[in-house]
Amino acid sequence: MTVTLEPFAVSNPEDREALIDFMSQNAFPFHVGHRLTRSEIAAKIEQGDFDGDDHKTFWISEQRQGRIGVVVLSELTENVPLFDLRFSEAMRGQGLGVDALRAIANVVFETMPSVNRLEGQTREDNIPMRRTFHNAGWVKEAHYREAWPTENGEALASVAYAILRKDWESGTTTPVTWNEPW
Repeated sequence: MTVTLEPFAVSNPEDREALIDFMSQNAFPFHVGHRLTRSEIAAKIEQGDFDGDDHKTFWISEQRQGRIGVVVLSELTENVPLFDLRFSEAMRGQGLGVDALRAIANVVFETMPSVNRLEGQTREDNIPMRRTFHNAGWVKEAHYREAWPTENGEALASVAYAILRKDWESGTTTPVTWNEPW
């Protein structure tokens, strides 16, 4: 299956409505606010969470299935972008995550020449996403204990992964080495 990213603008009423539909019709159990209402999503759009200097949003499309998810790049003005990846409930577990991560890295590194690393985070209990990062050649760089709030009030660890431009260009993975004397 071929995964591509299609940019869109939430200032376009059709794109805005499609995003609200997608986000409100799917639950995202590994995200903060895993089930958002239409009004909550509209408020996030108005706050600039999907568009502007610091954010860019893309549909994730698959050749036969059409739109299967959404990815939001953020912190674009910091030159170390992060992303938020969300697949529709129907498309999870279909083996599309590695292709999606590669498509995200391609867009970032091909269109943002000043960016040298791209980062993503997930909850410690999101084992499928953690495997996806690993299988796509991303490196685990951090494990932030009790940093991710959950719906039940418990805080889980946030696990950070990144890919470097040089690894993306060469198709290799540079492992993290720890040289602490203790």
